[in-house]
Amino acid sequence: MEGSIAGAAAMVTRPFHILNIVGARPNFMKVAPIAAELAKNGGRFASTIVHTGQHYDDKLSKVFFDDLAIPRPDVNLDVGSASHAQQTAAIMSAFEPVLQQRRADLVVVVGDVNSTIACALVAVKLGIPVAHVEAGLRSFDRTMPEEVNRVLTDQISELLFTTEASAEANLKREGIAAEKIHFVGNVMIDTLLAHRDRARALAVHQTLGLAGGDYGLLTLHRPSNVDDPEVFERLIGAIGHVAEDVPVIFPVHPRTRPVVLGSATATSLVRRGRLRLLDPLGYLEFIGLMEHARVVLTDSGGIQEETTILGVPCLTLRENTERPVTVTHGTNRVVGTQPESIVAAWNDVRHHGCAPGKPPLWDGGAARRIVEILTRFAGH
Repeated sequence: MEGSIAGAAAMVTRPFHILNIVGARPNFMKVAPIAAELAKNGGRFASTIVHTGQHYDDKLSKVFFDDLAIPRPDVNLDVGSASHAQQTAAIMSAFEPVLQQRRADLVVVVGDVNSTIACALVAVKLGIPVAHVEAGLRSFDRTMPEEVNRVLTDQISELLFTTEASAEANLKREGIAAEKIHFVGNVMIDTLLAHRDRARALAVHQTLGLAGGDYGLLTLHRPSNVDDPEVFERLIGAIGHVAEDVPVIFPVHPRTRPVVLGSATATSLVRRGRLRLLDPLGYLEFIGLMEHARVVLTDSGGIQEETTILGVPCLTLRENTERPVTVTHGTNRVVGTQPESIVAAWNDVRHHGCAPGKPPLWDGGAARRIVEILTRFAGH
């Protein structure tokens, strides 16, 4: 590893300039600890934050800069929402002149959203190396746009930072050289541990009139779950069984709200007080609400990780997960979308709970390990 890194970049007399890319809600929690760690090494690194504007709603974007104390973006591309092809193309077109003007030495991309692959492609086309944080995760479901983004980004990245052992195995199987792969842990957990006490202090569940451990928390946003009214109705029917035992709190993603309001089952649950709809929450509010939940039902990858550390049972409403360590070490169960499976899993959790564990290196030090590697890469 040392030889490869030493040869990857020459000594520079000016600070090594890194562009950190954020675009969608999950990116902010991943970039925050990296930006903070780079700031501690200000003489070695110059750090620029580029916000693509993939998420532009304040509750999905601006509030995270406030909650996580991330410096305001130096550049905002303001691309907004569109189809996958249109959005990816818009990000590439807007990012290319920024990259040409900013004299970047490295582009850091995180996760698996359209901003990740779009900015990585522009960088490598201009001969600028890419570091991918959260590399190697695989659901093995190529119908998921995120899976395509993950695979392609890994193939063109120079540095691949992984969160769990399965990711390294996936990358090696796909032909990635071992010296490019670095097991560093999970920056999402860095953020969670750094802000957990602040989230607890908000006591959001009490503000909402809820008793700790006496409610469920639901998130749904994946097109496969919310775009087809029949699929959504089936899911919400199963969630209705959970709601008969504990009220279910549902912070509703903007793209999901019309589907919820059009659902007869959801409307009935809301009217009876068993399903409670909220606007999107800030990071601290959501973490605080999640920590005191009896169960979390979700189709989000990041929430599978957060519930693992919080020790809260998580039922993943998908047929697969790209984060298997949350199942082998954590509190996550992949239960699919069939009502009988969801209800059976809830009944098991309700009666037996779960035995939480902590995956290796999910200890709050991932960003520090990343910056140590970047320091060697930069030749400092």
